[in-house]
Amino acid sequence: MTPDGPPEPTTDRESPVGEPVIRGDPTVVGDHAAKAEEFDPEDGASLARAAEVVMAFADDTVTTDSVYMLRGAAACAALVRGEGSYKAATERTDDAATVSFIRKWARVHDLPRPIRQYVATGEIAPTAAKHIARVTDEARFSLAWAVLDSDLTVREVRAVASAVNDETPIEEALAAHDVTLGEMTLQLPIETYTELRCRTALEGVDPAEIIAAALDGDDAESAAAERY
Repeated sequence: MTPDGPPEPTTDRESPVGEPVIRGDPTVVGDHAAKAEEFDPEDGASLARAAEVVMAFADDTVTTDSVYMLRGAAACAALVRGEGSYKAATERTDDAATVSFIRKWARVHDLPRPIRQYVATGEIAPTAAKHIARVTDEARFSLAWAVLDSDLTVREVRAVASAVNDETPIEEALAAHDVTLGEMTLQLPIETYTELRCRTALEGVDPAEIIAAALDGDDAESAAAERY
């Protein structure tokens, strides 16, 4: 936590590997939640089930069902944790899934909850999430939010991720695709919009400063602690 602001969001998953935090949340995935499957890397039967799911998943990644793909990602992550390595996880699937395949999807499972939530709702394509997961630290959030706010294609997400991994700053990598990091369009209720404009005029500041200050308040700190 910073001394004068809300907690810094973690850029990795905090919940246990294989736990259906998003897949089991009916407010996010609706009726899918009742069928959410948990994979316990320390339970032999559960690990065997994870191997079956990974084998089927490796043979069917053309689906557009985001929840199905998150389930496959969870199984990949559990299999890696349970077997101890990507190579051993691959062998557990009788080589139906490659090391590269399992590594990519296990990393998607390890993305922080806010990003996984947008993957589950389909607002971030799972194929784009694979590339978001290739970068680390705050670049993960920056790239994910750019997908939401600037409609980046999967090809563009891949290019940005590659640039960042080649040590290009995320701001520059996004700018190369006409994305200004931190820029978004909001539609507010008329009363809120009017109040915002009145305050910006009276205080002589930009609307962004008032919004940022509101998000740095005590209520935001409490909410941030719960989210991450």
